Amino acid sequence: MSKLTRYVVGELLKVFLVTLAGMTFLMLIVGLAQEAVRQGLGPVPVLRLIPYAIPNALRFAVPGTILFAACSVYGRMAASNEITAIKSLGISPLTIVKPAWMLAFLVSLLAVWLNDLAVSWGQQGMRRVILHSAEQIAYGMLRTQRSYSCSRFSINVKRVDGRTLVLPTICIQSKDGSPATVLTAQEAELRSDPEQNVLSLRLTNGRVTVGDRVTLVFPDTIELQIPLSEAARRGDASGGPSQCPLWRIQAEIREQEMQIENLRQEMAAEAAYQMLTGDLASLIHPSWDDKVNRVHEAVSRIHRLETEPWRRWANGFSCLFFVMIGTPLAIRMRNADLWSSFAVCFLPILIIYYPLLALGVDRAKAGELPPYSVWLGNVILATAGLWMMRKVMRY
Repeated sequence: MSKLTRYVVGELLKVFLVTLAGMTFLMLIVGLAQEAVRQGLGPVPVLRLIPYAIPNALRFAVPGTILFAACSVYGRMAASNEITAIKSLGISPLTIVKPAWMLAFLVSLLAVWLNDLAVSWGQQGMRRVILHSAEQIAYGMLRTQRSYSCSRFSINVKRVDGRTLVLPTICIQSKDGSPATVLTAQEAELRSDPEQNVLSLRLTNGRVTVGDRVTLVFPDTIELQIPLSEAARRGDASGGPSQCPLWRIQAEIREQEMQIENLRQEMAAEAAYQMLTGDLASLIHPSWDDKVNRVHEAVSRIHRLETEPWRRWANGFSCLFFVMIGTPLAIRMRNADLWSSFAVCFLPILIIYYPLLALGVDRAKAGELPPYSVWLGNVILATAGLWMMRKVMRY
């Protein structure tokens, strides 16, 4: 039996590792190319992105490649009557299926780690590279398109001479909804300072306009500093539940619960004081809506934080459940054409698993379903896989 197990595991590993290398390389190239085009990155920043992009490429490649390996190996074995020969010797087909399940279980643990690594360390690292390359990105787009914009900052120029921006127009949107600040100048120069996390703009001979009013005319040179998170095209998305590492989530939930408790106590004390003093009109003041919204935002963040561990474990263990349904299906098809077996196995996953996963994640984050509902797709795949495995063992 040990020789049979080693044979199956060896065949699975060969197909899995070769396919994983090819798929990861392809997804890495496509992902980096898209990021380079979207952000206007040069060759050096793209090379710096590679280590941070690898976990993201792997977490998408691993589930598909382990399913492809199982379909390839077991489809070939069934087509060449190897499984029939094993059954004729009185050996249960489960003997050669268990190694695939054990391998998929170990790969699932690796996939959980990759999911956590990709959304925390990987995405944060990519964001740092893009922020530190803000100056190069801005100059590149200004030379080619004469404009550069992000969420709260935009700049248009007539042309770029070396590092000098000729006739620049800079627009900075305010956070509180007040009129935007528009700066025009004869020339300007950009310089980023990653250590201070700012993008410096040196403007010469221009004016500053807020709304319809000219507030300042300067014939000399002034320096404007903008946070890199506001000047870069990839905004400051750090701190979101989807980018929080697993080890930090419980602490984040406790912090949100304390914040909700403090807000509710503050609202209760303020309401009691206003009723005691007879100032009932203050109870319908718009400031109350702001406080209620802060409580709702904190509750919503708790729902998203509680969903994240379940989502990452469900995503990671999709490898195991893909193999559980792919293995008996490939055996019953008895088709040596690995692409046909893979397509037929992947079709129910595409139709059933991913819509259920998306639905569970969306409703769990909204607080309408418990966080463990994201496992519904995995449970259905496991049930169908075990049912088909019984058919394989019986017939």
